[in-house]
Amino acid sequence: MKSMFSCRMGHAIAFAAAFLVFLSCEKPPATLLANARLALKRAEDSGALRYAEQDFRAAQKIMRSGWMEMARQNGRLGPFRNYHQADSLLRLSISKSSEAVKHAQETIRNLDSLARSERLQLKNELDTWREALDGSLENFRAEKYWTEAEFAIRVSERLAANGEYQEAIDKVRKGRGSLRNLENTISEYINDQARKIQSWRQWVRETVAESRSNGTSAIIIDKSEHKAFLVKGGQVIRSYNCELGYNAAHQKLFAGDGATPEGQYQITKIKHNSKFHKALLINFPNSLDLRRFRENKSRGIISRYARVGALIEIHGNGGKNEDWTDGCVALSNNDMDHLLQFVAVGTPVTIVRKSDQWP
Repeated sequence: MKSMFSCRMGHAIAFAAAFLVFLSCEKPPATLLANARLALKRAEDSGALRYAEQDFRAAQKIMRSGWMEMARQNGRLGPFRNYHQADSLLRLSISKSSEAVKHAQETIRNLDSLARSERLQLKNELDTWREALDGSLENFRAEKYWTEAEFAIRVSERLAANGEYQEAIDKVRKGRGSLRNLENTISEYINDQARKIQSWRQWVRETVAESRSNGTSAIIIDKSEHKAFLVKGGQVIRSYNCELGYNAAHQKLFAGDGATPEGQYQITKIKHNSKFHKALLINFPNSLDLRRFRENKSRGIISRYARVGALIEIHGNGGKNEDWTDGCVALSNNDMDHLLQFVAVGTPVTIVRKSDQWP
């Protein structure tokens, strides 16, 4: 009987010992897993997925390995569970996430600094070009490219403010492309002027010589100076400020291009009642304009559907201090009233882009 009691007591003690072993088995590092996930989320929020992707992916992979190792240990019997490797992996993942945050922040600082530097450089260059454009005949295409580059700076600023640093840099560099187009446009414009300046000088000399010889009046318009000169007997007796077509920097090529023509013309009609106060109609297109128009069409420079244009006038309603017409020359109403006292049908009107030789 005693032996049986002793045996039962032994079994009870063994069961209790086994139960204590189960109670004393390791607990899964659930808190560490939660911290690893939180660290990864912080890294993602800091921009690491984009700006430190290699570190972020490494942290993500290690965290998953630690999670899987913890799950594997959870599937084992209590006495045989060992979370040391899972613990180590999760801690390593947290460390890697911290490195990803650090690298992302460093990359962001560098990109932001680069974007700021490139925006400042582009802005300074645009300011220089702005002064140059304001001091010369406004060039429609050049203004377009200047506006594109200036808009790129503003968009870049907004992108950087939203954390899109690489896009901010790319936008500034696109703006630099517009700046290069501006430079090329101005270079082409200067070269075009150099080729044609001799012709413009000759037109002015011929107009002044005719006025001197006949003692008659003539009008010379210098587009680059935004001036209309009244010549009488070969002498300039009055100059008027004038405004031109919105694309006045070039020779007129076709109807609707906004350019003021360049050439030697005559007044064909005087309008004392015009929607622009008063107006002087000139004989555009003349024979040279028509020949150039046909040649440009045949060479594909302008569309085969384009029209040559007409109804170019010197008229009133000027004084806006900007080039706004569709190709005409606009004077203030008072200046038109004064000019009409000296001109008649047949009075020469010479329009040049630039002239540096005057009587």
